[in-house]
Amino acid sequence: MRFTISKLQVLAFCLTGFTTFGCKDTSVQNGPISIAAMYNLSGGQAALDLPSYRGAMLAVDRLNQENGLPGRKLLLRLQDGKSNPEVLRQKALEQFATDPKTAAFIGLSDTDMVLAAAEVAADNERVFLTSGATSPKLPAQVPDFLFLACFADNVQAAAAAEFAFRDKKATKVAVVYDSTQTYTRLLQAYFSARFRQLGGQILSVQAYNESDLNPVTAQLKGADLIYLAAMPQHALSATKLIRHAGFNQPVIGGDGFDSETIWAGQTGISNVFFTTHAYMQAGNPDPRVRAFIANYTSKYGHAPDAFAALGYDTVNLLAAAINSAQSADPAAIRAALATLQNVEGVTGTISFLNGERIPQKSVTILEIKSGKLALAKQLLPEAVPPP
Repeated sequence: MRFTISKLQVLAFCLTGFTTFGCKDTSVQNGPISIAAMYNLSGGQAALDLPSYRGAMLAVDRLNQENGLPGRKLLLRLQDGKSNPEVLRQKALEQFATDPKTAAFIGLSDTDMVLAAAEVAADNERVFLTSGATSPKLPAQVPDFLFLACFADNVQAAAAAEFAFRDKKATKVAVVYDSTQTYTRLLQAYFSARFRQLGGQILSVQAYNESDLNPVTAQLKGADLIYLAAMPQHALSATKLIRHAGFNQPVIGGDGFDSETIWAGQTGISNVFFTTHAYMQAGNPDPRVRAFIANYTSKYGHAPDAFAALGYDTVNLLAAAINSAQSADPAAIRAALATLQNVEGVTGTISFLNGERIPQKSVTILEIKSGKLALAKQLLPEAVPPP
C-alpha cells in the first residue's frame, strides 16, 4: 500500500491558482513531525529496548526544548511490540492507519524484530533507522529503506576475535551460542571466521537453546577462552553455568551482554568481556558522553547503558537528516540520511559512506570485574568477514 492521496491533493491545490507564490506541502512543512518508535517494553527484548526508548525520549525532549529542528517539534509515537515479531508487524500497520503522515520509523535491537516492522515501513516508503539491530544482512533484506545507527555484527565479532587473539593471547577457543536466534547464530559465525583467519583454532562450536543450557559445558576443556553468543536474558545464567563447571578462562560475549540490570550485584563474576557501542561510565573523558550520562541519570534516576546511548543517537541522526533536507518529507529524509557524514554522537562519529547504510564506527570492549564494568579497549577491527 502506498500513501499517495495527500500528494495528489497538494498537486491539485498547486494547479488551482496558487502557483504564483509557490506551493508547499503543508502536511509536512507545518506542525509536529511524527516518528514511530518501535520498541519492546516487555519480554526478552525489554532489557535492550527500554533503555533505548528512554534515550530516544531524552533526545526528543532536548531537541524540542532547544529548537533543534527550527520551527518544528518531534512527536515520538511509541509502539510496544512485546518482544513478538507478529505484534510488531501489526503495530507498524496500526501506525499508518492512525497516523498516515508518519515521517519515519526508529527503534528495536534485534534482527528478527526489525524485519517484522521494517518491511511494513518500506512498503509505505518510510525509512526505518534501527537503533540496535546489528545484522549486516539487514540492508539487503530491506533494500533502500533500512539504515543502522549501530555497527554490524561482523564488525563487533571481528573486534572480539582480534582482542581474544592479540590481547588475551588465546590460540584455542570454544564457541557457545544460542541456536534459536539470528543474532547469536550470525555473531558466532563471524567470530569463528575472523579468529581462524588470525591463525587461531576453534576447538568446538556448541549450540544450545533457552530450555537447556547444560550442554554448554560439554566441550570446553582445553580452551584458552570461551566465546559466548547469548541473548540478554541468558547472558548471566550461561556465564554462571560455565563458571560453576570449573572453567575460569576469559569469556567474551557480544552487545547482548550490555544491559542496565544483568550484572548489577554479581560480585562473583569476573574475567568476562563483551563488545558494545560505547563506554557509559563517568570515567569516559568525552564531554558529550559525560553530559549524556548526567542528563539521563537526572531524568531516569540511574546511569545509562550503551543501548540508551544508541536510542539517543538514533533520534539525533534522524534530526540531522531532517535538517539537512530542510524537510520532513519521507523521501527527502531517506535521501539526506544516506549522505550524512561526521555526525558527532555519544556512541562515536557516525558516517554513511559510499552508499552503505551501515555506519563506520569503532567497537568498545568492556570488562566485568566483580560485577562492575570497566573499559578494556576501543578498536576498529583490521579485517571484517563479509555479510
